[in-house]
Amino acid sequence: MQRPGTLRLWSAVVSLSLLAGGCASAPLDRAGSLRSYDNLKPSDGLLTRTLLNVHKDDVLAAKTVAIVPTTFSSAAPTPFTEEQRNLVTNAVDRSLCTGLSERFEVVDPSQPADLTIHAIVTHVNPTDPIAVGFSKGASVAKSVLLPGVPVPVPRIPIGLGSLSLEAEARDPQGNQKAAMIWGRGATAFMGSGRVAEEADAYSLAADFGGDFSMLLVKGATPFGAPPSMPSHARLKALLGGAPKYPACESFGRAPGLVGMVGDNLGLPPKWTDKGATNGRD
Repeated sequence: MQRPGTLRLWSAVVSLSLLAGGCASAPLDRAGSLRSYDNLKPSDGLLTRTLLNVHKDDVLAAKTVAIVPTTFSSAAPTPFTEEQRNLVTNAVDRSLCTGLSERFEVVDPSQPADLTIHAIVTHVNPTDPIAVGFSKGASVAKSVLLPGVPVPVPRIPIGLGSLSLEAEARDPQGNQKAAMIWGRGATAFMGSGRVAEEADAYSLAADFGGDFSMLLVKGATPFGAPPSMPSHARLKALLGGAPKYPACESFGRAPGLVGMVGDNLGLPPKWTDKGATNGRD
C-alpha cells in the first residue's frame, strides 16, 4: 500500500510544475527568403503559431513536388554545431517528404516539378540537457515511490527548446503558391525530452514538416480539422521502412521503433538517427 501523504505530495509537485509555465515561446521571425509576405494570415493551432497563405486551386492541381534541402538562415544566430544543424534540417526534409507523399509524387530537385518546396530555420532555442536529466530523474523517482500509480510526471519547465521556420512552395515560374511562417516551443506536458541541446528543435522539426506538408496536401490550414488516418505507405516510412518515392531516400529513413525507444529513454537524437544518406539498398 502507498502512503496517502506520499501520493498527495507527488500530486502537489505535478500541479506546481504545470503551473510554473509549461511551454517555450517561439517568435515568428522573417528571414527574407519568401518571394512575398503579403496576404499572410494568422492560423494558429493549439500549441503552434503560424502565418500562412495558400492558393488552393493551384496547389490542389499540382501533381509533383521537389524539396530543396532546408537550411538555417544566415541572419539567425544558432547555438548548434554543424552536426546538430544537419540533424534538425534533415528532420524537416524527411517529414516534408513523408507528408507530401500522401498526395504528390516527390521528385529529385534536379527534375521538373509542379511545386518546389524550400524551408528556412529562422530561430532556435536550445534544450537544457541538465533540466531534462532532472526530469528523467523525477520520472524514475515516481516509479519507485508510486509504482503502478498513473500519476503523470511533467517535464521540468526550464530550458525548453523552440523552433521557428518559414517555408514556401513555388511553381516553375517562381510564383508563390503557398507560404507559412511557423513557430512552436517544446511543452512540459508532452514527454520528458531528450538529453541534448538540439533535442527539442529536432522533435519540432518533424512537427513543422507535418504541418507544412498538410497545408499543401489539403490546400488549406492544417489546424482545426479532425486528423485523418495515415496511408499504409506513410506508416511504413514512419516506422523506418522504405519511403514511397526514391527521392525521399536522400533524407534517410526514420529511426522507427529504435527512435521511439530512444525518445522514451531520453537519448540524444544522433544516437538513433543516422541522418541523411545518398540512398540505401
